[in-house]
Amino acid sequence: MSVRAQRPGRWGLLGLLVATVAAAGVGCGTSSDESAGIGFDVMERSITELAAALGAGEVTSRELVASYLARIEAYDQRGPALNAIIVINPGAFSAADARDVERAEGRVRGPLHGIPVVVKDNYDMVDLPTSGGAIGLATSVPPDDAFQVRRLREAGAIILGKTNMHELARGITTVSSIAGQTRNPYDPTRNPGGSSGGTGAAVAASFAAVGMGSDTCGSIRIPSAHHALVGLRGTRGLASGDGIIPLSTTQDIGGPLARSVRDLAITLDATVGVDPADETTRRSEGRIPASYTDALDPQGLQGARVALLEELLGDTGAERPVRTVIEGALEEMTAQGAEAVELGETDFGSLLQGASLIGLEFKFDFDAYLAKTPGAPVRSLAELVELGLYHQVLGRGTLQASLEVESLDTDEYRERLGKRDTLRAAVEALLDEHDLRVLIYPTIRQTARPIGQGQPGSNCSLSAVSGLPAITVPAGYAADGMPVGLEMIGREFAEADLIRLAYAYEQATLHRRPPESTPSLIDPPGPVVLDVGTKTVEGIGLRGRLIFDRATRVLTYSVSVYGLSDDDVLFTHIHRSNEGAAGPVVHLLGGRGRPRVSGGLTLSAAELARLRAGELYVDVHTTEDLFGVRAAIEWPEEE
Repeated sequence: MSVRAQRPGRWGLLGLLVATVAAAGVGCGTSSDESAGIGFDVMERSITELAAALGAGEVTSRELVASYLARIEAYDQRGPALNAIIVINPGAFSAADARDVERAEGRVRGPLHGIPVVVKDNYDMVDLPTSGGAIGLATSVPPDDAFQVRRLREAGAIILGKTNMHELARGITTVSSIAGQTRNPYDPTRNPGGSSGGTGAAVAASFAAVGMGSDTCGSIRIPSAHHALVGLRGTRGLASGDGIIPLSTTQDIGGPLARSVRDLAITLDATVGVDPADETTRRSEGRIPASYTDALDPQGLQGARVALLEELLGDTGAERPVRTVIEGALEEMTAQGAEAVELGETDFGSLLQGASLIGLEFKFDFDAYLAKTPGAPVRSLAELVELGLYHQVLGRGTLQASLEVESLDTDEYRERLGKRDTLRAAVEALLDEHDLRVLIYPTIRQTARPIGQGQPGSNCSLSAVSGLPAITVPAGYAADGMPVGLEMIGREFAEADLIRLAYAYEQATLHRRPPESTPSLIDPPGPVVLDVGTKTVEGIGLRGRLIFDRATRVLTYSVSVYGLSDDDVLFTHIHRSNEGAAGPVVHLLGGRGRPRVSGGLTLSAAELARLRAGELYVDVHTTEDLFGVRAAIEWPEEE
């Protein structure tokens, strides 16, 4: 069968999912009959756990593929409808069968052997279209694999499918003309970050063991922070950019997003190294350790001198919740033996001003990529714009500005290159001056914003412009219930040291928890039943039952008040307590003259966090007492 005949885009994603899952005999629902067909629970399973299960004969790679496809079918197009996956690789089962045969013959290639992974849709694959999220490249099948995809296949990994991305990687909310808007599994009303937001959502929701993204200015680190994941932007030259649709070849680098530091280290081992097709990778020669897993030291923070970069912390109202988490993270690091060093005033902002190369390089790098891709339906950025084959999220003005750049042989371009060198020297000088291992700061100063809004607060530039490596690791959750990422930046090719520090912090804190909206299909958690009730000395009381469905985030309620006439009832609310005292209204449940109310509410991440913390209460206000009859909502202790 030709490559063109295999294109899954002709099928539609859901149809292909149904067909492939059905062919494997796997159910996709959450009933006992359906879940029994899945057989193996992949939710939150690490690469090490999956490899151990494969080695012990508890599961096959074919069964792993089927189990991940079941989760994709259940939660990507149904359930919370995350819309993280663009297309499933129709060759995934045959690749799994081949890896199973090799394993049976005693030929195991390494820890990724038979492990399903996903890749961002700007990575070339010879057997799938590579669109960069743009409709103008929807049918573009490249002539060969990207270097990192090839390395993953050589390591035995199974490429399960491709993930949605912010169109052409020029944004951090993950909207594309190919697949539309991706949603964040921690709150499907929030954006997933970007541009590797599809990979972030997919890995967080356990649609694969690990995923690949790319980072030009935060596009690995921001979605990692928004999904309680670990993400690494490596030193320029650590990993090949060959076969990745470019945004700025000087700033671009591909790499993994993972649920743990160990999984990231394993995937990094498989994907870095010198590539003759990318001259920048020659910088990594002799500077890559035998294995990044050798740096996984739970005591790695002992004696490490670290400093919080106040300049990147933020202090606006929208930034303070993240600031609080990051300040707490520094305390957690010192509790594990790190030494916190106070810095004087810094001014990296002035060095970063006007240093980005994205707007200048994009047209030339994109057109050069198209020239090496004979199957691409458009031959230039200008043609893509002229034909309108892109999403409006990019903005014609942004694209037009790139088109108007006539040459890179300019003083402006050379000045920006020089600023990169100056910034890198300034960061390393600060590290040297204070004998620091790393500088730390929030990956992004605000949590994921609601879909449709912009996403302010990125601290992407310090690493992206300097070319120095930075890792983000889960630091906890803000007051709104959304994940926060702690970023560490270090010296050139100090990835192993970053992994060492991140691993020690991760193991000491264990901040990551899976999203509620994508629970296990094998053993799905039941609804949480919350009974409320109280009675006053006057004999007026309320009783009610609230039931929280984790997958849908819907809180159904039935509340009644007794001991007074219907006309005496004014309002029934859910309130938020204020440090144990009365607090404001969160939801109106019923109005005047309604002693019995019932219905359902979809909770935001912030409301769910408050519900778990016991910070919500039911209040029935009456004509006799506006203060009302109130009953606390208590989350079960076993939860």
